[in-house]
Amino acid sequence: MTKDGDMAEPSGWTAFEGQRRLAAGPPATVALAVKAAEARGDGAAILVFDDATGRVVDLDLRGSDAEIAARVAPPEPAMAVTVPATRKRGRPRLGVVAREVTLLPRQWDWLAAQPGGASVTLRRLVEEARKAEGGGTARRAARDAAYRFMAALAGDLPGYEDALRALFAGDPAGFDARIGAWPRDVAAHARRLAFGGAPDTG
Repeated sequence: MTKDGDMAEPSGWTAFEGQRRLAAGPPATVALAVKAAEARGDGAAILVFDDATGRVVDLDLRGSDAEIAARVAPPEPAMAVTVPATRKRGRPRLGVVAREVTLLPRQWDWLAAQPGGASVTLRRLVEEARKAEGGGTARRAARDAAYRFMAALAGDLPGYEDALRALFAGDPAGFDARIGAWPRDVAAHARRLAFGGAPDTG
């Protein structure tokens, strides 16, 4: 968890060979580690998980290392950024992302009547909503990612259903108690996705 209580957002991928963590990090790093492990052909089945969602990644490992790395590289975000042509006094220079918003005519009329106009009002409303939710969206995303990972890799482990109950109850201590007998790498990753960090191994 971050200092303000929001969940720390995981990034990258994690590969498991059976119940042992094989590799973790940027997609290209993990994909190439999986390719090398599969070339050895002496391990258990390999699953790759997207840390942000907990979903299993379907890897295409054909071609050279460079081709694989290019294939799994995240796309560059397409953003329209508006920057003032000249530096104005007072307000600092801010980047503005332009995207389409669809509203009813009466809603546009209301926005246009607000001090500062539609853009200022929308930004203020979004910030107020973010503060009001208290990190709820991030916590739900973390819970769902942990659930998907656990369903794929931990469904047969002891205490699985009780661990799910603790996960959905938002009970880190109860969660840790119920995954204590799990393989270390599986438990650590489930805990990281669900609540941040890793179980206390004593």
